[in-house]
Amino acid sequence: MEILSSRTILRPKDYQTTLAFYRDALGLAIAREYGAGTVFFAGQNLIEIAGHGGSDVESTFEGAIWLQVRDLEDAQAELASAGVSIVREPRQEPWGLHEMWIADPDGVPIVLVQVPSDHPLRRDLR
Repeated sequence: MEILSSRTILRPKDYQTTLAFYRDALGLAIAREYGAGTVFFAGQNLIEIAGHGGSDVESTFEGAIWLQVRDLEDAQAELASAGVSIVREPRQEPWGLHEMWIADPDGVPIVLVQVPSDHPLRRDLR
């Protein structure tokens, strides 16, 4: 199987509220808009907020959206000024990443991650 592209599709209970969260509070750039939804750039991935299917479909989403940021303190300040609640304050995890948790209006967990300069994800092991 050859995967050509991917995106995460969310079907929120309240499309306008969730759209405003991803567009205004998180500041994601719009990749594409269509009659029934909006697709955002999210690093090397896309996040689609679908305006259909969410009102009568109960979600069983038990994952999280992982967004890498350059500076976690700056991200926290931006989110606070946008009125976004921090679910879990920034901390260094046992695996070495710095993480902070927030949630979208439907409670979908969003992990904001800063990769420290000495972390294996940044080191060239060649």
